[in-house]
Amino acid sequence: MTETEQRPEGAEQKDIVADAPAANWVDQYAPDDLKPYLRLSRADRPIGTWLLLLPCWWGLFLGAAATPEAAGWLTVWIFTGCALGAFLMRGAGCTWNDITDRDIDDKVARTRSRPIPSGQVTLRNAALWMGAQAAIAALILFTFNWVAIGLGLMSLGLVAIYPFAKRFTWWPQVFLGLAFNWGALLAWTAQTGSVGLPAVFLYLAGICWTLFYDTIYAHQDREDDELIGVKSTARLFGDKTETWLRGFLVATVVLMSLAVIYALSPLADPLKMSLGLAGAWALGWHMNWQLGKLDINDTQTCLRLFRSNRDAGLLAALFLAITVFA
Repeated sequence: MTETEQRPEGAEQKDIVADAPAANWVDQYAPDDLKPYLRLSRADRPIGTWLLLLPCWWGLFLGAAATPEAAGWLTVWIFTGCALGAFLMRGAGCTWNDITDRDIDDKVARTRSRPIPSGQVTLRNAALWMGAQAAIAALILFTFNWVAIGLGLMSLGLVAIYPFAKRFTWWPQVFLGLAFNWGALLAWTAQTGSVGLPAVFLYLAGICWTLFYDTIYAHQDREDDELIGVKSTARLFGDKTETWLRGFLVATVVLMSLAVIYALSPLADPLKMSLGLAGAWALGWHMNWQLGKLDINDTQTCLRLFRSNRDAGLLAALFLAITVFA
Protein backbone atom coordinates (compact mmCIF):
# COMPACT_ATOMS: atom_id res chain seq x y z
CA MET A 1 0.00 0.00 0.00
CA THR A 2 1.42 3.42 -0.94
CA GLU A 3 1.95 6.35 1.38
CA THR A 4 -1.13 8.18 0.15
CA GLU A 5 -3.29 5.07 0.39
CA GLN A 6 -2.59 4.42 4.06
CA ARG A 7 -5.17 6.22 6.20
CA PRO A 8 -5.82 6.44 9.92
CA GLU A 9 -8.59 4.25 11.26
CA GLY A 10 -11.94 5.98 11.47
CA ALA A 11 -11.15 8.62 8.85
CA GLU A 12 -13.71 8.96 6.08
CA GLN A 13 -12.10 8.65 2.68
CA LYS A 14 -14.33 11.31 1.11
CA ASP A 15 -13.05 13.95 3.53
CA ILE A 16 -9.34 13.22 3.11
CA VAL A 17 -7.18 15.00 0.54
CA ALA A 18 -5.75 12.46 -1.91
CA ASP A 19 -2.07 13.42 -1.71
CA ALA A 20 -1.87 14.06 2.04
CA PRO A 21 0.69 11.93 3.91
CA ALA A 22 -0.66 8.93 5.73
CA ALA A 23 -1.67 9.34 9.40
CA ASN A 24 -1.00 13.10 9.36
CA TRP A 25 -1.84 15.09 12.49
CA VAL A 26 -4.79 16.93 10.94
CA ASP A 27 -6.63 13.74 10.00
CA GLN A 28 -5.88 12.14 13.36
CA TYR A 29 -6.07 14.87 15.98
CA ALA A 30 -7.56 18.15 14.72
CA PRO A 31 -11.15 19.07 15.72
CA ASP A 32 -13.59 18.00 13.02
CA ASP A 33 -14.87 21.55 12.38
CA LEU A 34 -11.31 22.80 11.86
CA LYS A 35 -10.04 19.96 9.65
CA PRO A 36 -11.28 21.37 6.30
CA TYR A 37 -9.60 24.71 6.96
CA LEU A 38 -6.32 23.14 8.03
CA ARG A 39 -6.43 21.00 4.90
CA LEU A 40 -7.08 24.16 2.89
CA SER A 41 -3.88 25.57 4.42
CA ARG A 42 -2.04 22.30 3.59
CA ALA A 43 -1.31 21.81 7.31
CA ASP A 44 -1.71 18.09 6.62
CA ARG A 45 1.21 18.39 4.17
CA PRO A 46 3.97 20.34 5.97
CA ILE A 47 6.56 20.07 3.20
CA GLY A 48 5.42 23.38 1.70
CA THR A 49 5.96 25.18 4.99
CA TRP A 50 9.48 23.78 5.15
CA LEU A 51 10.25 24.87 1.59
CA LEU A 52 9.05 28.39 2.39
CA LEU A 53 10.85 28.51 5.72
CA LEU A 54 14.27 27.16 4.80
CA PRO A 55 15.36 30.08 2.56
CA CYS A 56 14.43 32.35 5.50
CA TRP A 57 16.76 30.43 7.77
CA TRP A 58 19.49 30.48 5.11
CA GLY A 59 19.29 34.26 4.94
CA LEU A 60 19.13 34.61 8.71
CA PHE A 61 22.10 32.36 9.46
CA LEU A 62 24.26 33.79 6.67
CA GLY A 63 23.42 37.31 7.85
CA ALA A 64 24.26 36.43 11.46
CA ALA A 65 27.54 34.84 10.38
CA ALA A 66 28.46 37.90 8.30
CA THR A 67 27.64 40.34 11.13
CA PRO A 68 28.58 38.49 14.34
CA GLU A 69 28.27 41.67 16.38
CA ALA A 70 24.52 41.72 15.66
CA ALA A 71 23.86 38.05 16.46
CA GLY A 72 21.91 37.51 19.67
CA TRP A 73 18.35 37.56 20.90
CA LEU A 74 17.25 39.37 17.75
CA THR A 75 18.47 36.35 15.78
CA VAL A 76 16.49 34.01 18.03
CA TRP A 77 13.31 36.03 17.48
CA ILE A 78 13.78 36.22 13.71
CA PHE A 79 14.33 32.45 13.70
CA THR A 80 11.07 31.91 15.59
CA GLY A 81 9.14 34.60 13.75
CA CYS A 82 10.11 33.15 10.38
CA ALA A 83 8.87 29.70 11.45
CA LEU A 84 5.51 31.06 12.57
CA GLY A 85 5.24 33.37 9.58
CA ALA A 86 6.08 30.61 7.12
CA PHE A 87 3.32 28.41 8.52
CA LEU A 88 0.78 31.22 8.34
CA MET A 89 1.74 32.66 4.96
CA ARG A 90 2.03 29.24 3.38
CA GLY A 91 -1.49 28.59 4.65
CA ALA A 92 -2.76 31.92 3.30
CA GLY A 93 -1.01 31.35 -0.02
CA CYS A 94 -2.40 27.83 -0.41
CA THR A 95 -5.88 29.12 0.39
CA TRP A 96 -5.52 31.81 -2.28
CA ASN A 97 -4.19 29.21 -4.71
CA ASP A 98 -7.22 26.97 -4.13
CA ILE A 99 -9.62 29.90 -4.49
CA THR A 100 -8.16 30.82 -7.88
CA ASP A 101 -7.84 27.18 -9.01
CA ARG A 102 -11.28 26.01 -7.94
CA ASP A 103 -12.38 25.44 -11.55
CA ILE A 104 -9.18 23.52 -12.36
CA ASP A 105 -8.76 21.40 -9.24
CA ASP A 106 -12.00 19.49 -9.81
CA LYS A 107 -10.63 18.30 -13.17
CA VAL A 108 -7.35 16.87 -11.77
CA ALA A 109 -7.41 13.51 -9.99
CA ARG A 110 -4.86 14.54 -7.36
CA THR A 111 -6.62 17.80 -6.42
CA ARG A 112 -10.38 17.23 -6.77
CA SER A 113 -10.54 16.06 -3.13
CA ARG A 114 -9.29 19.43 -1.82
CA PRO A 115 -11.71 21.31 0.46
CA ILE A 116 -13.13 23.82 -2.06
CA PRO A 117 -13.77 21.55 -5.09
CA SER A 118 -15.06 18.80 -2.79
CA GLY A 119 -17.49 21.22 -1.13
CA GLN A 120 -16.04 21.06 2.39
CA VAL A 121 -15.37 24.83 2.50
CA THR A 122 -17.34 27.61 0.83
CA LEU A 123 -15.63 30.32 -1.21
CA ARG A 124 -16.63 33.01 1.32
CA ASN A 125 -15.26 31.08 4.29
CA ALA A 126 -12.05 30.31 2.42
CA ALA A 127 -11.52 34.04 1.81
CA LEU A 128 -12.11 34.82 5.49
CA TRP A 129 -9.69 32.08 6.51
CA MET A 130 -7.05 33.45 4.15
CA GLY A 131 -7.44 36.96 5.57
CA ALA A 132 -7.13 35.74 9.17
CA GLN A 133 -3.88 33.90 8.47
CA ALA A 134 -2.38 36.86 6.60
CA ALA A 135 -3.36 39.28 9.39
CA ILE A 136 -1.62 37.24 12.09
CA ALA A 137 1.46 36.89 9.88
CA ALA A 138 1.49 40.68 9.44
CA LEU A 139 1.67 41.16 13.23
CA ILE A 140 4.89 39.11 13.23
CA LEU A 141 6.31 40.96 10.24
CA PHE A 142 5.76 44.32 11.94
CA THR A 143 8.19 43.36 14.71
CA PHE A 144 11.08 43.47 12.19
CA ASN A 145 12.93 46.56 10.97
CA TRP A 146 11.30 48.87 8.44
CA VAL A 147 13.29 47.64 5.45
CA ALA A 148 12.29 44.04 6.19
CA ILE A 149 8.67 45.11 6.64
CA GLY A 150 8.75 46.78 3.22
CA LEU A 151 10.17 43.63 1.66
CA GLY A 152 7.47 41.54 3.31
CA LEU A 153 4.72 43.74 1.91
CA MET A 154 6.28 43.66 -1.55
CA SER A 155 6.12 39.87 -1.56
CA LEU A 156 2.31 39.96 -1.56
CA GLY A 157 2.33 40.83 -5.26
CA LEU A 158 4.28 37.68 -6.07
CA VAL A 159 1.94 35.58 -3.94
CA ALA A 160 -1.07 37.05 -5.75
CA ILE A 161 0.32 36.43 -9.24
CA TYR A 162 1.65 32.89 -8.82
CA PRO A 163 -1.62 30.91 -9.14
CA PHE A 164 -2.27 32.51 -12.53
CA ALA A 165 1.22 31.88 -13.93
CA LYS A 166 0.43 28.39 -15.25
CA ARG A 167 -2.24 29.96 -17.44
CA PHE A 168 0.11 32.26 -19.37
CA THR A 169 3.66 30.84 -19.15
CA TRP A 170 5.43 27.51 -19.45
CA TRP A 171 7.56 28.62 -16.48
CA PRO A 172 5.15 28.93 -13.52
CA GLN A 173 7.87 27.38 -11.35
CA VAL A 174 9.85 30.62 -11.75
CA PHE A 175 6.99 32.56 -10.18
CA LEU A 176 6.79 30.03 -7.37
CA GLY A 177 10.54 30.44 -6.83
CA LEU A 178 10.25 34.22 -6.77
CA ALA A 179 7.59 33.99 -4.04
CA PHE A 180 8.88 31.05 -2.01
CA ASN A 181 12.46 32.30 -1.67
CA TRP A 182 11.69 35.92 -0.83
CA GLY A 183 12.34 35.03 2.79
CA ALA A 184 16.07 34.81 2.05
CA LEU A 185 16.06 38.55 1.32
CA LEU A 186 13.68 39.34 4.17
CA ALA A 187 15.47 37.39 6.93
CA TRP A 188 18.93 38.62 5.88
CA THR A 189 17.59 42.19 6.00
CA ALA A 190 15.83 41.67 9.33
CA GLN A 191 19.14 40.49 10.77
CA THR A 192 21.58 42.92 9.10
CA GLY A 193 19.38 45.98 8.55
CA SER A 194 19.84 46.24 4.78
CA VAL A 195 19.61 44.20 1.58
CA GLY A 196 23.03 43.00 0.47
CA LEU A 197 24.51 41.26 -2.55
CA PRO A 198 24.92 37.97 -0.63
CA ALA A 199 21.17 37.94 0.00
CA VAL A 200 20.49 38.48 -3.70
CA PHE A 201 22.74 35.55 -4.65
CA LEU A 202 21.04 33.42 -1.99
CA TYR A 203 17.64 34.41 -3.37
CA LEU A 204 18.66 33.41 -6.89
CA ALA A 205 20.04 30.11 -5.59
CA GLY A 206 16.71 29.41 -3.95
CA ILE A 207 14.84 30.13 -7.18
CA CYS A 208 16.99 27.58 -9.03
CA TRP A 209 16.37 25.08 -6.22
CA THR A 210 12.62 25.66 -6.56
CA LEU A 211 12.81 25.08 -10.31
CA PHE A 212 14.49 21.77 -9.49
CA TYR A 213 12.07 20.42 -6.90
CA ASP A 214 8.84 21.83 -8.33
CA THR A 215 9.55 20.45 -11.79
CA ILE A 216 9.81 17.03 -10.15
CA TYR A 217 6.53 17.71 -8.35
CA ALA A 218 4.79 18.86 -11.54
CA HIS A 219 5.51 15.56 -13.27
CA GLN A 220 2.77 14.02 -11.11
CA ASP A 221 0.14 16.06 -12.97
CA ARG A 222 1.70 16.09 -16.42
CA GLU A 223 -1.06 14.14 -18.18
CA ASP A 224 -3.94 15.96 -16.47
CA ASP A 225 -2.27 19.32 -17.13
CA GLU A 226 -1.99 18.50 -20.81
CA LEU A 227 -5.68 17.60 -21.00
CA ILE A 228 -6.88 20.85 -19.41
CA GLY A 229 -4.21 23.10 -20.96
CA VAL A 230 -2.23 23.99 -17.81
CA LYS A 231 1.43 24.81 -18.47
CA SER A 232 4.46 23.69 -16.44
CA THR A 233 8.19 23.10 -16.78
CA ALA A 234 7.45 19.37 -16.49
CA ARG A 235 5.47 19.53 -19.72
CA LEU A 236 7.97 21.89 -21.32
CA PHE A 237 11.06 19.78 -20.54
CA GLY A 238 9.50 16.35 -21.10
CA ASP A 239 12.14 13.68 -21.66
CA LYS A 240 14.89 16.31 -21.29
CA THR A 241 13.91 16.94 -17.68
CA GLU A 242 17.03 15.37 -16.18
CA THR A 243 19.31 17.61 -18.26
CA TRP A 244 17.45 20.73 -17.17
CA LEU A 245 17.43 19.63 -13.53
CA ARG A 246 21.17 19.09 -13.58
CA GLY A 247 21.57 22.63 -14.82
CA PHE A 248 19.42 23.93 -11.97
CA LEU A 249 21.51 21.88 -9.54
CA VAL A 250 24.76 23.47 -10.73
CA ALA A 251 23.23 26.95 -10.69
CA THR A 252 21.95 26.44 -7.14
CA VAL A 253 25.37 25.40 -5.81
CA VAL A 254 27.27 28.14 -7.66
CA LEU A 255 24.89 30.92 -6.58
CA MET A 256 24.77 29.80 -2.95
CA SER A 257 28.58 29.55 -2.95
CA LEU A 258 28.80 33.11 -4.26
CA ALA A 259 26.44 34.24 -1.49
CA VAL A 260 28.71 32.66 1.12
CA ILE A 261 31.88 34.07 -0.44
CA TYR A 262 30.56 37.63 -0.67
CA ALA A 263 29.10 37.47 2.85
CA LEU A 264 32.06 35.96 4.68
CA SER A 265 35.12 37.19 2.78
CA PRO A 266 35.36 40.41 4.88
CA LEU A 267 35.78 38.28 8.02
CA ALA A 268 38.90 36.56 6.65
CA ASP A 269 37.99 33.43 8.60
CA PRO A 270 38.86 30.22 6.69
CA LEU A 271 36.81 28.02 9.04
CA LYS A 272 33.62 30.02 8.61
CA MET A 273 34.15 30.16 4.86
CA SER A 274 34.69 26.39 4.65
CA LEU A 275 31.59 25.64 6.69
CA GLY A 276 29.45 28.01 4.66
CA LEU A 277 30.60 26.53 1.37
CA ALA A 278 30.03 23.04 2.78
CA GLY A 279 26.38 23.97 3.17
CA ALA A 280 26.08 24.80 -0.52
CA TRP A 281 27.82 21.59 -1.54
CA ALA A 282 25.74 19.47 0.86
CA LEU A 283 22.58 20.82 -0.77
CA GLY A 284 24.05 20.03 -4.18
CA TRP A 285 24.95 16.50 -3.08
CA HIS A 286 21.37 15.82 -2.01
CA MET A 287 19.99 17.20 -5.27
CA ASN A 288 22.37 14.93 -7.18
CA TRP A 289 21.14 11.98 -5.12
CA GLN A 290 17.58 12.86 -6.13
CA LEU A 291 18.54 12.83 -9.80
CA GLY A 292 19.92 9.33 -9.37
CA LYS A 293 16.55 8.13 -8.06
CA LEU A 294 14.29 10.11 -10.40
CA ASP A 295 11.73 8.43 -12.64
CA ILE A 296 9.49 11.10 -14.13
CA ASN A 297 6.88 8.49 -15.06
CA ASP A 298 6.49 7.21 -11.49
CA THR A 299 4.24 9.62 -9.56
CA GLN A 300 5.04 8.09 -6.17
CA THR A 301 8.79 8.49 -6.76
CA CYS A 302 8.27 12.10 -7.86
CA LEU A 303 6.27 12.85 -4.71
CA ARG A 304 8.82 11.14 -2.45
CA LEU A 305 11.76 13.01 -4.01
CA PHE A 306 9.89 16.31 -3.88
CA ARG A 307 9.28 15.84 -0.15
CA SER A 308 12.95 14.92 0.40
CA ASN A 309 13.89 18.53 -0.37
CA ARG A 310 13.10 19.39 3.23
CA ASP A 311 16.21 17.41 4.16
CA ALA A 312 18.19 18.95 1.30
CA GLY A 313 17.40 22.47 2.50
CA LEU A 314 18.03 21.56 6.13
CA LEU A 315 21.54 20.40 5.23
CA ALA A 316 22.39 23.89 3.96
CA ALA A 317 20.68 25.52 6.96
CA LEU A 318 22.61 23.32 9.39
CA PHE A 319 26.02 24.23 7.99
CA LEU A 320 25.12 27.93 7.86
CA ALA A 321 23.92 27.76 11.48
CA ILE A 322 27.21 26.16 12.56
CA THR A 323 29.03 28.93 10.71
CA VAL A 324 27.42 31.49 13.05
CA PHE A 325 29.03 29.85 16.09
CA ALA A 326 32.35 28.79 14.55
